[in-house]
Amino acid sequence: MTLAKRLTAALAMGAGSHMVLLTGDQQDRDLAPTDTVLPAAVLIAVTDRADPGVILTQRTETMSRHPGQIAFPGGRIDPGEDVVTAALREAEEEIALPRERVTVIGEADGYRTITGFQVTPVIGVIPPDLVFSRSEAEVASVFEVPLAFLLDTANHVEATVEWQGHDRHYYEIMWDDRRIWGATAAMIVNLARRLRWS
Repeated sequence: MTLAKRLTAALAMGAGSHMVLLTGDQQDRDLAPTDTVLPAAVLIAVTDRADPGVILTQRTETMSRHPGQIAFPGGRIDPGEDVVTAALREAEEEIALPRERVTVIGEADGYRTITGFQVTPVIGVIPPDLVFSRSEAEVASVFEVPLAFLLDTANHVEATVEWQGHDRHYYEIMWDDRRIWGATAAMIVNLARRLRWS
C-alpha cells in the first residue's frame, strides 16, 4: 500500500471521533477571543519514503507572532481561498515547496489557538529529498522529523504553565535540540490520536 493510500485510510478511520485534544482545551477556548476568530491553514507535508518524515520550520526571531518557535508551513486564509489552497500557497511562499508536487490527502482536525486563530491542518504527501528555499524574513530553518517519532505518544510530554492567571496545559515534543510545543505540538498530538499510526 502506498503512503498516500495508507494516510487516506487512517485519516478516514479516525473521522468523526471528536477527540479532546488537551486537558486544557475548553479553558483555552474560554480564554480565546470569540469576536475575532481568524481562519488559518497549515500544511503537514509527509515525505514519501520508507521511513516517512514531516517537514517543519523554525520561525525567525524577528517574527511578531511566536518568534523562534517550531511550526508547520502555513498562515492566514486569504479572501476567496479554501484551506487547501491557503496551506499550499503558504508552503510555497515560506519554503518554496511547489504546490504541484503535493498530493493532498485531506484535512485533519482543526485547532483553535488562544490568540484567536482557527487552524485547519492539511495533510499532503511530497516526494522525498526536495530542496527547499526558505523565506528569510519568516523562516530560520527547514528540517524533517520522522513521522513515527512525532506520532509516538511516548514522545508527547504534558506540561503546565501559568498564563494570564490561569494554568494552561500543553504538550511538548523534543527532537534533538529542538522543542516543538504550542499549537504545533497540539496538532501533532491530535493527529496521532486520529491516525493511530504504527
